[in-house]
Amino acid sequence: MQLTVTKAEKLKAKPDDSKLGFGTIFTDHMFNMDYNPDDGWHNPRIEPYGSFNMDPATMVLHYGQGVFEGLKAYRTDSGALQLFRPQDNFKRLNNSSRIMCIPQIDEAFALAALKQLLTVEKDWVPSAPGTSLYIRPTIIATDPYLGVRASYTYRFFIILSPVGAYYAEGFNPVKIWVTPHHVRAVSGGVGEAKTPGNYAASLYAGEQAHTQGYTQVLWLCGVERKYVEEVGAMNIFFVIDGKLITPMLTGSILPGITRDSVIKLAKLWGIDVAERKISIHEVFDAHAAGKLDEIFGSGTAAVISPVGEIKYGEKVISVGDGKVGPIANRFYTELTNIQFGKTEDPAGWIEPL
Repeated sequence: MQLTVTKAEKLKAKPDDSKLGFGTIFTDHMFNMDYNPDDGWHNPRIEPYGSFNMDPATMVLHYGQGVFEGLKAYRTDSGALQLFRPQDNFKRLNNSSRIMCIPQIDEAFALAALKQLLTVEKDWVPSAPGTSLYIRPTIIATDPYLGVRASYTYRFFIILSPVGAYYAEGFNPVKIWVTPHHVRAVSGGVGEAKTPGNYAASLYAGEQAHTQGYTQVLWLCGVERKYVEEVGAMNIFFVIDGKLITPMLTGSILPGITRDSVIKLAKLWGIDVAERKISIHEVFDAHAAGKLDEIFGSGTAAVISPVGEIKYGEKVISVGDGKVGPIANRFYTELTNIQFGKTEDPAGWIEPL
C-alpha cells in the first residue's frame, strides 16, 4: 500500500514541556486507514488532525466494537527519538481485534506508518525530564447499522499527545481501594482485550474510590471475588518475603507489555518471580506477618506506580511506611532509563526512528 501524506496548512503552538498533563493536547497530524470486505485495509494516509463525520447509527457508538493501544515515543539526551516494544503493541492490538471480530492489520506496515507519522510530528516529542509523546492506535466499527453483528467496515487511526506524568502525585505511592461489590471482567469474556467497554466497566467503582480518597481500584476475580486481578488500568505486583508475585493471566487480565518487561527484568536480575493466583486475604495476611514488603502497579502510562495504602472492607493497611520501595524504584529507574536511552537495552526492546 502507498502511504500518502497531506500536511496541515496551519500548525498549532507547541505546549510548554514543563506544564504538560496527560491526554489533553493533540498534535497537528494523525494516521487514518479504512477497511471494507472488497478492498481490505486500504487508503493509508497521514493527514491533518480532525474530527470524524459519523452517522448517528455508527456501530461502535451502539455496540462498542472497538480496540485500542497505548505506547510512547521518547526523546533521548542526544535528541534522537525511539519507541519501546512497539511490535508488541501491534501484536496485542491484533489479539484484541481477534477477540472483538475486527480484521487483522499488517503489523509491520502499521509500525512503518507510525514511524512515518512520528517523523512528520517529531517536533512534538517533548524533551523535559519525564515527558514523552503518547501514542494511541485505535480501530472502530463504522457500519451505520442498528443490529447486533460484527461490522463490515472499520477505521484504523493513530493520534499523538505530548504528556507529562500520569499521576499528579508523580512517582510516589498511591492509595488503592478493593471494591467488594463490582467486577471488571471474567475469564471467558473480553477482559484480555484492550477494548473500550472494559474501561467503561471500571468507571463506577473508580468514582466510588475517588470519593473515599483513593486513586485506583484493585479488582478481584469476577467469580469468587477473592483473587487479585488488576489495579485500575495497570497490572499489579506484590513483593512478599522477598519474592515477586503477580496474578497469572487467565483471560480476564490484560497482558501488559510493561508487566512482561518487569517479569523479564526480574528473571535477568535473579529475582524470584511467580505468576500465580494470589488472594486478597494472602496479601493482608502477609502484611499482618510483617512479610508484605512492597506493592506496585505497572503500565505504559505510569510505568511503575508504587502503592502505599490499600483498603479492603473496613481494613486499611500501609505498605512500606508509605514510601517508594527499593524494588519498585529499581524497576522504574531501569525501565525509564531504557526507554530514554540512558542505559543499554537488554532485550532488543528499543525501536529507533
